[in-house]
Amino acid sequence: MSKKIGILTMEGTNCEYETFFAFKRLKGDAELVHIKQILGEVKNERSIGDYTCIIIPGGFSSGDYIRAGAIFASRLSKIKDEIIEFIEEDKLLGGICNGYQVLVELGALPATKKTISDEKEVAFIINSSNKFECRPTLVKHVNNGKCLFTRKYKKDDVLLFPSAHGEGNIVFRDEETLNRLISNDQIVFRYVDDKGDYSGYPWNPNGSIFNIAGICNNKGNVFGLMPHPERVFYRYMHPDWTRNRDIDRGDGLLFFKSIIDYVERY
Repeated sequence: MSKKIGILTMEGTNCEYETFFAFKRLKGDAELVHIKQILGEVKNERSIGDYTCIIIPGGFSSGDYIRAGAIFASRLSKIKDEIIEFIEEDKLLGGICNGYQVLVELGALPATKKTISDEKEVAFIINSSNKFECRPTLVKHVNNGKCLFTRKYKKDDVLLFPSAHGEGNIVFRDEETLNRLISNDQIVFRYVDDKGDYSGYPWNPNGSIFNIAGICNNKGNVFGLMPHPERVFYRYMHPDWTRNRDIDRGDGLLFFKSIIDYVERY
């Protein structure tokens, strides 16, 4: 059985190489795959079923025209049935930043009732600061164990993951949807300040309700995160690593280890 990890790209994505090399440095069997390969539009075809994990990286796919992630999601909707099968086989589907936006547009997140929702439960809008935010951000791991992507983090770990986005403000269709995510243990990361408390701007860089930085689906095998764990793979990628001797590894390292551990045991 394949243990391969695919980093799914298209025109406008970025950080795909940082994500790819994070897996390769941990001896993961990863490869870059273009959406045209998945859709059978080029000779070097791939199937989503060839992989145990698919990660959609950050960036500005198709220039983020219409809405952030909307065009990428529309193209993926051509293989909606295969994606549903992929998720229901307990394989991993993750999105970072723009990839998170893609999964929301696709309906794979938060997917509180169905594998892929037919109607929008959440959406991303322009940051409350009304500008692109590029800054180190602190997030608290609040998940109780449902999310398969973060199993190697402890509950209430506070981590530094850099943010770089213009449309990261998550909003909900209604309060019931938010409450369902809370009760289902689908909230994974929340923005906090340097004391570990939930705070507003600039600690919450986009104004997301409930300080939400990352969520998973009800099965825990689809995950979206707005900040970038691949940008802090090594300790020296932290902005204060020379002053803080307690930093012995990059905060993003365990994200990739969690994925590889699951893939190897799948």
